[in-house]
Amino acid sequence: MEGSENEAATSREGEVAAIREYEGENAKRARLNSTVTAMLKDPILSDVPKNPTLADVDTLICLELGSAMRISVLKLDSSSFDVVLVNSATVKDLKVAIKKKVSEMEESKMGHRQISWKHVWANYCLLFQNEKLLDESALLQDFGIRNNSQVQFIPFIAARQFKKHTRRKKHRFFHGLNKLS
Repeated sequence: MEGSENEAATSREGEVAAIREYEGENAKRARLNSTVTAMLKDPILSDVPKNPTLADVDTLICLELGSAMRISVLKLDSSSFDVVLVNSATVKDLKVAIKKKVSEMEESKMGHRQISWKHVWANYCLLFQNEKLLDESALLQDFGIRNNSQVQFIPFIAARQFKKHTRRKKHRFFHGLNKLS
């Protein structure tokens, strides 16, 4: 009987120790989160996202060391935002960075909002110095994009047959009515 009581007491002590360790870990995590939040409010770190990933921090460090570039993206409404990419980035990397940045901006303004990026890239493309960035595997440096360059969105629709962009056609709702009269 004493053996089972000792085992129960040992089991309870183990549970209490596990609970204390768990509470200690939660306290450490809470202190770390409050420290990081306080650091991110510093104006020097204003370009760090609210919930930075290790890749975000690594890219910003590369920017400071000169092995990354900041690209300004001009939207159709003439507003712009910046994305940071390593110097060896491709057009696809730029599109992913734009998607991530826009999602962050929309979430901070209006909460969770879904954007159809398939629709966006089917109807718009990026332009740098009158050259469309259509080949997703092409390096940005091949287009002459460097640090502090600006790319812009332009309306274009991908032709399904040729998988390339064509000029966007204006929608005319009543174009057939004149023929009937």
